[in-house]
Amino acid sequence: MTTGLQILPEATIQLGEFGFSGDDHVVPFEVGPLDVRGRIVQLGPLLDQILERHAYPEPVARLLAEACVVTVLLGTSLKFQGRFILQTRSDGPVDLLVADFATPSALRAYARFDAERLAEAETAGAVSPAELLGTGVLALTIDQGMHMQRYQGIVELDGTSLEDAARAYFRQSEQIPTDLRLSVARLVKPGEGGRGHWRAGGILAQFLPEAPERLRLPDLPGGDGDEADLDDLTDDSWKELLALFATIEPTELIDPTIGTERLLYRLFHEHGVRVFDGTDVADECSCSREKIRGILDGFTAEEIRDSVEDGAIHVSCEFCSKQYSFDPAEFAAADE
Repeated sequence: MTTGLQILPEATIQLGEFGFSGDDHVVPFEVGPLDVRGRIVQLGPLLDQILERHAYPEPVARLLAEACVVTVLLGTSLKFQGRFILQTRSDGPVDLLVADFATPSALRAYARFDAERLAEAETAGAVSPAELLGTGVLALTIDQGMHMQRYQGIVELDGTSLEDAARAYFRQSEQIPTDLRLSVARLVKPGEGGRGHWRAGGILAQFLPEAPERLRLPDLPGGDGDEADLDDLTDDSWKELLALFATIEPTELIDPTIGTERLLYRLFHEHGVRVFDGTDVADECSCSREKIRGILDGFTAEEIRDSVEDGAIHVSCEFCSKQYSFDPAEFAAADE
């Protein structure tokens, strides 16, 4: 862990004084007196590029932006070369969200939706995250590479938001008291013709005391009593963290004039908060001509023939929209 920087009183902070992280940079932090560690991020140009590339309708863009924030908060915590993948599959108008983070810094994301059902939902005013997602599952996958076992946690989507589903994941899969807040907005600046720019922010904190008895719960999940709720911990430090998080305004998470470090000071100045060197994140897809050709090499002769259109095989990456074209004669299966 790198040497932390003590946050100065807000009145004395000047941009650049100790290196404000700015947009598209995940900042780890620690609040020692509360035994809390976490991560915070504001996404700006990166998010704008991902969402504008596909010209998603606003409700879909908001959902995918939330998925991106959760993914970078969790993906940048990986200490090895690998991937963190968030994926939803559900029966709502937005039936698929995928956000894929490859260490150390590459994010890509994609959403699938039914345009007709989405239009009906917008007309009815049913555009909350829970209504757009519907019923299904949220899967969070950690992929450590070819020769390592994947870890996957799955939670139900049943009238819940992504934020609530992420909390449920931590309760069920990690048993670590965890809370998070997300915010998304499209900011319109004068003179830009109403185009606007997407911004999103998020903060995640976990209660990690050294003394294990401080995590003791009335009854662990699977016991004889009621299922434990990690948010009902009796520890005063965790209760205080939840109370502080409840004071966060959505605008604070996305306002570039506040920034991540200033918000951390607002939350934790009474206790002192330490920030550490973070991670830049970038809009970067892992697709390539070689990878796609490798997939096509596995096609049967019939599948190759069925893929030909206007004398060529055309493949578009769902994440970055890049187009690839191949001559069917390149593939051995085509000659069978």
